[in-house]
Amino acid sequence: MKISLEWFNAYLDRSATEEEVAGVMTDVGFPEDGTDHLDGGDVMMDLEVTSNRSDCLSVVGLARELCAATGRELARPEFGLDESSKLASAGELTSVLIEAEDLCPVYTARVIKGVKVGPSPDWMVKRLEAVGLRSVNNVVDVTNYVLLEMGQPLHAFDMGLLKEGRIVVRRAEVNEKFTAIDGSNHELDHNMLVIADAEKAVAIAGVMGGLHSEVGNETVDVLLESARFDPLSVRRTSRKLKLGSDSSFRFERGVDPRGVEAASRRAASLIVELAGGEIAEGVVRVGENEPSDHGQVTMRVARANQLLGTDLSAEVMAGYLSKLGLEPEIDGEKIICTVPTFRLDLKREVDLIEEVARHFGLENIAISEKIHLEVKPTQEKIKAGKKLAEALIAHGFHETITYSFVTAKQGKGFLQDGQSGLMLNEDMRKADGMLRPSALPSLLACRKLNQDLGNSGVKLFETCSVWHQAENEIIETVKLTLLADAIDQDGAMRDLRGTIEEAVETLGGVAAREAIMIEATEGNLWEVAAAIKIGEKEVGVMGLLHQKVSSDGFDLQMKVVGAELDLHALKALYPPIHETRDLPRVPAIERDLSVVVEEDVRWSQIEGVVVDEKPELLEQVEFIEVYRGKQIGKGKKSVSFRLLFRDPVQTLRHEQVDPQMKKVMDALGAKLNAEVRGA
Repeated sequence: MKISLEWFNAYLDRSATEEEVAGVMTDVGFPEDGTDHLDGGDVMMDLEVTSNRSDCLSVVGLARELCAATGRELARPEFGLDESSKLASAGELTSVLIEAEDLCPVYTARVIKGVKVGPSPDWMVKRLEAVGLRSVNNVVDVTNYVLLEMGQPLHAFDMGLLKEGRIVVRRAEVNEKFTAIDGSNHELDHNMLVIADAEKAVAIAGVMGGLHSEVGNETVDVLLESARFDPLSVRRTSRKLKLGSDSSFRFERGVDPRGVEAASRRAASLIVELAGGEIAEGVVRVGENEPSDHGQVTMRVARANQLLGTDLSAEVMAGYLSKLGLEPEIDGEKIICTVPTFRLDLKREVDLIEEVARHFGLENIAISEKIHLEVKPTQEKIKAGKKLAEALIAHGFHETITYSFVTAKQGKGFLQDGQSGLMLNEDMRKADGMLRPSALPSLLACRKLNQDLGNSGVKLFETCSVWHQAENEIIETVKLTLLADAIDQDGAMRDLRGTIEEAVETLGGVAAREAIMIEATEGNLWEVAAAIKIGEKEVGVMGLLHQKVSSDGFDLQMKVVGAELDLHALKALYPPIHETRDLPRVPAIERDLSVVVEEDVRWSQIEGVVVDEKPELLEQVEFIEVYRGKQIGKGKKSVSFRLLFRDPVQTLRHEQVDPQMKKVMDALGAKLNAEVRGA
């Protein structure tokens, strides 16, 4: 930020020398980056301003910092706004319509009629040229002057060149043409914000005005713009068009919400002072009202001293913060600050601690020869992640780390109903420009690489973020995704289920495993699919991937099974709850049973019937296998399972178990039309 020392001193109650300004500003975080001694005795000083301190991209902002550090008083520019009651009001002379409220939170317009455009006075020309700006005319110079003085960009339109004399803030039309003030021609796109009149764009919002509405010697009436624009939108537009300006530089970093009106009033006053004319009463303001402050932030005195290695009292810290206009209030061992709107960078406790450090003086903080380290236990989520990986690796899975991007063709098939893919700008990433909505395409591509290398029996897993867009909202979720070869489809599904069950037990204990429910479901990706629930909460899906997905999209020559689970839901099970019990003192009796049922009967239904019958002394029901064959019949399958009976006191006899088995078989026949094989 270049400043004129003469201009800078105009805002101090007592002048500062070049050496004092350089020394003090360097100490508080704005180092001098060069000076230039100008004709007439003035000095141009270039002070480095970090990107988070947009409030100091102005002469007043830097002067405020010097005052806080030296005990000076800030001499704010004084001005009055003499509006004419003879003219129609601003609201009668013009109107403002914001069609893109997300990109323009507030827009104000003032009208000044009867100006006489001409050269600026010497004092203004001198100050502008001292910081490298060329004088244009008295109206345009005022907008540049106030921008540098207060940090709020402004723009003056020749109102006579605005169709219907009104303003429309909208997104540009596709391929809309625009000629900037500097004469460069541009083709706009729909992501860019423009200021338009009733017919065409007359400025690129926050970046640069248009050639065909600029203030010139023939201008009589001026429409003065003061507004706020979305920083990211301004930055993207400026970069894409390769069109930068002092305005875009400030809008990209954020401007003071309360500075919009103040800068408008200051500029209107100066225009009338230098170019004559009359100001129409009122201002057309559309959008947000001005906030009173930026909110409150609390700082703990002990935490500040711990981080800084100091022993400062709450009163001393509050004194530093008070000089910065933060209105600190001491509440025991805490200091509560009301943040002014121009300090966009103060959001967290550590931000206030940095302010204390700056004004206490980094050179005053003692250097310690020893570093104090406090060892804290590993977070539960980190432990859960390690345990989960260990369980999967024990089942033969290999962890992968793949790119977060896929091609639009690959990603599209993995979007659910109501979802859309999140695409990046083609200039940023053209070939694979979609943020993946699932990790399955990444794992399928990895499996294809292993196929080409001749590897078989591959099992892969990855924990990563995935993204999609729904109702204009970007949604990020963290998933555990698994993929395994399916040479034996039924066996692969059972192995995958067993892996998931053991992983859940590792994280949440036996109770979590017993709470798992596997229910048949459907999906475009799957030939056979099952929803995975823990209790009442659905945490994922598993199944046999459709051959079309794995072969057409990824050229795999084998079938694969896969699963996607909510990683946060799994980690929330940790730590596991373990139960202990005495080892059985008497042996159990095991009975294996095979029943033939319709193909659509699920294991959970069979298990439910057995449990509902509550056979006496039944300790466990365990699935064994599913068999399909000619002897079973078309549309049917044989499900084998094992029942374990035990009396906790005495050894069971088979004649005690036989009635319980008959009870189970009768119930399966009645409720599921099951036939017992071999009966």
